[in-house]
Amino acid sequence: MCKVPGKIALVTGGSRGIGAAIAEKLAKNGAHIAISYMSSPEKAEDLVQKLLGYNIKAKAYQSNAADYSQCETLINAVLTDFGGLDILVNNAGITKDNLLLRMSEEQWDQVIDTNLKSAFNLTKHACKHFMKNRNGSIINITSVVGVFGNAGQVNYAASKAGMIGLTKAVAKELASRNVRCNAIAPGFIETEMTHVLDEKTKEAFLKSIPLGRLAKAEEVADVVAFLASDQSSYVTGQVLSVCGGLNM
Repeated sequence: MCKVPGKIALVTGGSRGIGAAIAEKLAKNGAHIAISYMSSPEKAEDLVQKLLGYNIKAKAYQSNAADYSQCETLINAVLTDFGGLDILVNNAGITKDNLLLRMSEEQWDQVIDTNLKSAFNLTKHACKHFMKNRNGSIINITSVVGVFGNAGQVNYAASKAGMIGLTKAVAKELASRNVRCNAIAPGFIETEMTHVLDEKTKEAFLKSIPLGRLAKAEEVADVVAFLASDQSSYVTGQVLSVCGGLNM
């Protein structure tokens, strides 16, 4: 098990889905958890109460990850409330799928801002603290769609590909201060979004996955825990795919 005892983690988009699974996994492994969310305050508070059951400190913050100034306020609040920050998980993300010819400028901007600009915002405001401490792990949740693209998702694919480029550049810039930056590229995950898919669509997904099943959010969280822990102390600038062989 990848222990992170006493470390302080911020998980954006942490109130549900993959973000909630990441928060719980890190809490189980001993980290104090701050989560940010855009909506669903009830789910955020329910998760905080669950996390407190692991005998760690936990708090939720309502914040728009796409807003530069709100991200600065969020980082400062976490530093004040928790006394530090060791792990940043840039997980906030949305989809606004459409074919390129039908995609509106608003659909493009919303996805780029929420998925990619948010990672810049949070990393920018957290990196000074990490550099000062000469320690930190930044983990960006991208997607296999950012690696090989997908029809009807030019905005999402571009945002996730951008996160990969951001990851590699940040890793090179901050390595001399012992600050690591890696990305995880999930494939198809069992979440609220996939639960509403019809059986025909699910079958098509499964046929494309060599392991023959969707991943559980906890399986992504396991990889996050590894990258957050000292067991990955010599790993930086990497993109780890959690996709059941989808991108082979």
